[in-house]
Amino acid sequence: MNSPIEKAKQTLIATTTDFFRLEAAAGLLLMMAATCAIIIANTPLNEYYVYFFEKIYLTVGFSATDFDALELSKPLLLWINDGFMAIFFFLVGLEIKREFSEGELSSRTRALLPALAAVGGMVVPAAIYYYMNMDNAAAIDGWAIPAATDIAFALGILALLGSRVPTSLKILLTAVAVIDDLGAIVIIALFYTGDVEVSALMVAGVAFAGLVTLNGFKVCRIAPYVLIGFILWYAILKSGVHATLAGVITALFVPMRDAEGKSPLKQLEHALHPWVAYMILPLFAFANAGVSFEGMSLDNLFDPVTLGIISGLFFGKQIGIFLILLVVIGLGISPKPVGASWLQLYGVSILCGVGFTMSLFIGELAFETREQATAVRSGVIAGSVLSAVFGYVLLYLFPSKSIKINS
Repeated sequence: MNSPIEKAKQTLIATTTDFFRLEAAAGLLLMMAATCAIIIANTPLNEYYVYFFEKIYLTVGFSATDFDALELSKPLLLWINDGFMAIFFFLVGLEIKREFSEGELSSRTRALLPALAAVGGMVVPAAIYYYMNMDNAAAIDGWAIPAATDIAFALGILALLGSRVPTSLKILLTAVAVIDDLGAIVIIALFYTGDVEVSALMVAGVAFAGLVTLNGFKVCRIAPYVLIGFILWYAILKSGVHATLAGVITALFVPMRDAEGKSPLKQLEHALHPWVAYMILPLFAFANAGVSFEGMSLDNLFDPVTLGIISGLFFGKQIGIFLILLVVIGLGISPKPVGASWLQLYGVSILCGVGFTMSLFIGELAFETREQATAVRSGVIAGSVLSAVFGYVLLYLFPSKSIKINS
């Protein structure tokens, strides 16, 4: 007979296994990690939290004087944001390529929908912020803060809904958020990057050419793509441009099918998914969500910067994205995502207003003073929470099975 300890162990293992089989498990872990970070950041433990992620450095490479270019020394936070998140964007890139090659976005008309929606979701929030702060020269540099969608958190919230939303909506949100984040990375590179290392960009160009060559010769082994992808990531990081861009670029060249009809891309996607969902994203959330509420008050909500960010994230995102969806689908330019209703499309449009870490990052690049930083935190948190709550509630109340879809 099994002892009580052995039975408890088996029960724990079975419960844990069942949890990780849940479609919403990754989203739950993400939310739990973010909640823990916020709690810690507003307690005396914040000192240790900041020290661990921002003061502890990890150095990789050669430290000799002649090999300075081969040395990479960054705090743990940047290793997570620039390193681990490059793997996340690599996985997202694989998923997007699969959908563009053989899935929901395989036709030009279907692919056009998320691309145009992403543009609308960036232009309208930026325009709203600019309009509300155009007379304030000190605040105008924050125009890009509400233009960003936090893909990790948006997808995590959507994952909590499980089968209540159709797969086509998840693909749409992923595509919109990825294009949105790529746009944000381009914005950072063009408007918020100080010194760009040209020699590093040249190395990145050579690595890009290497990926093109591998794909052109139909090389189906994964190792060469990963190796050149690492070189591309390192070069982009050294150049001063956002390094996660390397993940998406590398993924786009991984072959969809080999000569035998097998899919190297799908195999790699399946291998990476549990690591990204259950380790990388929760770690990213825990490292980045530790926002302190110190210095925040209701008065901060009436600051033009704060109001501009809240309005851009909550109103601008949903207006910009949903109007594009209405026009493009209504005119027959692109079909409506399979199994999705207009209410669900509206809910996803609201959910794209979760800016959080990406918006906070742009805010750090745009402003320097403590007062401005407080205004940015207040606006991003308020706008993201509003978008998350309203988007989630709407999608929860109107699941796929309870709505009659007019295709």
